[in-house]
Amino acid sequence: MTRSMFNSTVAAILAMGAAWPAPAEAAPARPLRATLPAAAYQPPTLRADITAARDILTLGDLVSGLPVGISSQPAFRAPALGETGTIQASRIVEAVRAQGVDDVLDGGSAQVVVTRAARRIGMPDIEKAVRTALEERYSIDARSLSLVLDNGAPNVVVEPELRGLLQTQDISYDVRSRRLSATLMLPGSAAMRLKPVRVVGQMVETVEVVVPLRTINRGEIIQAGDIMLERRPRDMAANDVVVEAGAAIGKAARRALSSGQLLRANDLQRQEMVAKNEVITVVYQAPGLMLTMRGRAQEAGAQGDIISVVNIQSKKILQATVIGQGRVAVNGAPAGRFAAAN
Repeated sequence: MTRSMFNSTVAAILAMGAAWPAPAEAAPARPLRATLPAAAYQPPTLRADITAARDILTLGDLVSGLPVGISSQPAFRAPALGETGTIQASRIVEAVRAQGVDDVLDGGSAQVVVTRAARRIGMPDIEKAVRTALEERYSIDARSLSLVLDNGAPNVVVEPELRGLLQTQDISYDVRSRRLSATLMLPGSAAMRLKPVRVVGQMVETVEVVVPLRTINRGEIIQAGDIMLERRPRDMAANDVVVEAGAAIGKAARRALSSGQLLRANDLQRQEMVAKNEVITVVYQAPGLMLTMRGRAQEAGAQGDIISVVNIQSKKILQATVIGQGRVAVNGAPAGRFAAAN
C-alpha cells in the first residue's frame, strides 16, 4: 500500500468514528423497590433486638430484607463477649442509605439492642477443672472435696462456639491446709488467652445433703422432682440435716422452704390427713361389724396418728387412729360403748 492510500484509509476510519455516539454515563443506582415487581417488594426493616455471634456487625445483622451485596457490608462493632449494648436507629438507617437504600422501616424504634453471644464458665466448670488437676498432679481423691474461692466465682465468658472442658494451666496445692491457686484456660479461646483467669481458694470436705429445687409452701407434699442431692461443706451440715431423698419424699413441709436451703428433719412432717376442727368420718370395725358416725377432730393428724375426736351428737371424746383423708378408726371398742357414743 502506498503512503497516499494509507492516509486515505485512516482519514476514512476517523470520519466514521466521528459519527459514533459518545459512551453513555453510568446510570444512578435505582431504589431497591425499583428492582423488584411491586407485588413482591417488601421494604427492608430494622431489627429490634439481635444476638451477635461475631465482633463485627453487618448491615444484614441489623436490617432484614437487604440484598446480599449490601447485607454483608460490615457496619458496627459488637459489644464484648456476654455484654449488651445499643445502636441508635438513625445511625443504622444512615449507613444503609449510604448503600443506596432509602426506604428502611424502623418500626418506631429509637435504637437496636445488641447482645453478644457467649458461653459463661460457671463455678461447676471451675471446680471440675481444679478437681481433675488435683487428682492428676497430686493423686488426691477430690470427689468429697468442694472448692471455696476467696473472692467468689469469677465472671468468665468465652466464645460461644467453644464446647471443650475448662483446664488448669498451672496449679499449686498445700496438702496440709488444702489451700490452692490455679490459672484456668480453655483450649482455643482467644478471650482467655488475652485475659487469663487465676483463682485462689481452699478445698473443703463435703457431704451430700437434700435441698429444695424450688420454693415449697407450708403443708405442701414434697415430690421427687422438688428436691436434689447437693454437696455442701461438712461443717455446715448439722446432725439433723436430711441426707437421703427418701426421707423427704412424701412428707409435708412444716414451714415454707426456700430453693437451695439445707433441709432439716424438723422442716418435715408426715402428710396431714386430718386437720384440727375438721368434721371427719369415724369408723368402728369389729368382726362382722362396721359402723360409721361423724366427729370433729380436736387435733391434726397424719396417717397412723392417734388423735382425739368429739362425737358431734353426744359430745363424748374418743381416741381414734387416722386411716385416710378425713377418716379415723376406732378399733376394738365394745359395741355398746360405741353405740352410746352415737
